[in-house]
Amino acid sequence: MNALYQRIVRLIETQGPLSIAQFMTLALHDPKAGYYATRQPFGARGDFITAPEISQIFGELLGLWLAQCWQDQDSPPHFHLVELGPGRGTLMRDVLRAGRTVPGFCEAAEIVLVEASPGLTAIQRETLKDSGVSARWLTHLDESLESAPLYLLANEFFDALPVRQYVMSKDGWRERMVTEKNGTLDFALAAHPLKGLAVPEARGAAEPGAVFETSPAATAIAEEIAQTIAAKGGAALIADYGHMGNGFGETLQAVKGHDYTKVLEAPGEADISSHVDFAALAEAVKRARAFALGPADQGAFLDALGINIRAQLLSKANPKDAHVIASAVHRLTAPDQMGTLFKAMAILPESVPKPAGF
Repeated sequence: MNALYQRIVRLIETQGPLSIAQFMTLALHDPKAGYYATRQPFGARGDFITAPEISQIFGELLGLWLAQCWQDQDSPPHFHLVELGPGRGTLMRDVLRAGRTVPGFCEAAEIVLVEASPGLTAIQRETLKDSGVSARWLTHLDESLESAPLYLLANEFFDALPVRQYVMSKDGWRERMVTEKNGTLDFALAAHPLKGLAVPEARGAAEPGAVFETSPAATAIAEEIAQTIAAKGGAALIADYGHMGNGFGETLQAVKGHDYTKVLEAPGEADISSHVDFAALAEAVKRARAFALGPADQGAFLDALGINIRAQLLSKANPKDAHVIASAVHRLTAPDQMGTLFKAMAILPESVPKPAGF
């Protein structure tokens, strides 16, 4: 039982049960003991490996995808090139390497990285120090990004945003809360059913025991991104694991040391995430009068962008690494690896050319 666990127990004893969203925020972002504030989660020594860490090809292809979208919209002379949750900065480094092959793209870009963790920000600065471009950091999206076209990447960002869960009881929807019993954290339903819960009835009838999972933070951010793109132009690509379901079902999970662990067991010591509801994101994009494409399975998307051709060229230039390159491509694209669970969704202005992969 770590210090953050004990602090959460005391908070519940004082203020009452927490929503799952509140618990996730504390567990992931507490400035003293939160997961992202105290750990380097990425890589073999961390808790999970993201696509940019598997192969440089991933970031290169996404960079060229953005550059093509930029050209399709008449190559605006100034735009914001933004990444949400940039990890160690690997993706942006690879995006810029590929972007330099497209005349004018990097010169027109103002690089902005949105990162809440001071520790990860320091790592990103180190990764990008020799990139040849200047960058600025924000802790969240703000109005400074609304003044120019927005070209944005979010790889495994939305899955870490807080979710709320509701369970259909015999007398209506009750929120699933985090409570404490004799000093131990546990899940429990709220004492009273909620009235007017915004669960779209069109998504299906709810049987007793059904769980509805939603992320107001995710849909709000998607809508904010889409509003800027609709008004100023640009393109966003969201790459994450998720589904196009109806919102029913629970997907909350915790990962520690590349293996699953209990969500409530050690707050601050494990990554907590959920599967992205791409249908909800698409609805948010539509509300903002922008256009959502996909989601496409990651394997099919990367194949359409030419991942196998790029792998062949890299292998020819580095024969001794051919097996490693092939293994990385398999991991990114195979159905039994990341190829179908992980998906890509694009956000674009209405009436622009359809980009590759969709």
